[in-house]
Amino acid sequence: MRSIKHIHGEKESHWVGDGFFVKTLISHLDDNPDLNYSHTDPFLLFDYGKPTTFSPNPDYKLQPHGVGLHPHKGFETVTIAYSGEISHADSTGGRGDILEGDVQWMTAGRGILHEEFHSEAFGQRGGIFSMVQLWVNLPSAHKLTDPKYQSIKRADMPIVDLIDNGDEQTVIGQAAIIAGDWHGIAGAATTFTQINLWDIELHTAGTTSLQVPKTHNTLLLVQEGQILVNGTAVSAGSLIEFSAPIRNHVGTQSEHSSLPATDTIELTYPATTDEDTPIKLLLLSGEPIGEPIAGHGPFVMNTQEELRQTFRDYQTGNFGY
Repeated sequence: MRSIKHIHGEKESHWVGDGFFVKTLISHLDDNPDLNYSHTDPFLLFDYGKPTTFSPNPDYKLQPHGVGLHPHKGFETVTIAYSGEISHADSTGGRGDILEGDVQWMTAGRGILHEEFHSEAFGQRGGIFSMVQLWVNLPSAHKLTDPKYQSIKRADMPIVDLIDNGDEQTVIGQAAIIAGDWHGIAGAATTFTQINLWDIELHTAGTTSLQVPKTHNTLLLVQEGQILVNGTAVSAGSLIEFSAPIRNHVGTQSEHSSLPATDTIELTYPATTDEDTPIKLLLLSGEPIGEPIAGHGPFVMNTQEELRQTFRDYQTGNFGY
């Protein structure tokens, strides 16, 4: 079983633009000795937007809520809409609405400009808005890859049943495999490194198990509800950091060759929970890239000189070339 190292969630929420009220649960710029990029590699940043009510916006066409045109370089952004809708447009011509349950996977690569706003339909009607955004690092070999955009609809994601450990006939939830591998079932997104991103919902009392690679850094967001993870109670808005993975260094591979390739994480939907209230989780696991990073604002490169050159390119109109 992969043990829990720490449960994070003490940070205050803040506004990104005027459309996204988020709590930054991880950031590659943090120097916290208990949680920094060495513990989350390849995941750079993770913003959790708890359910927030927006009134109808009378200027939804001319002044939508959100964030105007801004740059990114050297990584990917992954946005999941849980409630509400997000409109996206970028400098490559990518454009579309992220509806409830959908995912936008944008590869910034050598450079992209984009904007994110509440959709016109959501702005007009208002309601509950909830989302997460994840930044995924690119290895140096792919830092300057061409920008691209994956629009992943919920219907395109493999959905797997989560079976109760004590009763093989009882399904206690489902997982949407956004990226990675679930017992041979491939996720919908294409990735540059080995990553699992599983959107999980439990709806019935019971216990089920997840299998994650031993070599992956692994995190679990409790997006809604209260749950027992490996027997520990965890509430909404918390990010669970699991113990450090096995590193496949030269000379140590034979030491671990007889061990299973995966670790177990046990999820329990308590019998005391109202079964009309689903528990929503997001599992992130990834093979560490293991390269140095140099980041500032919307740019993440490998060296300070690359970072300085990126700023020069942006300021002189050569960004993305």
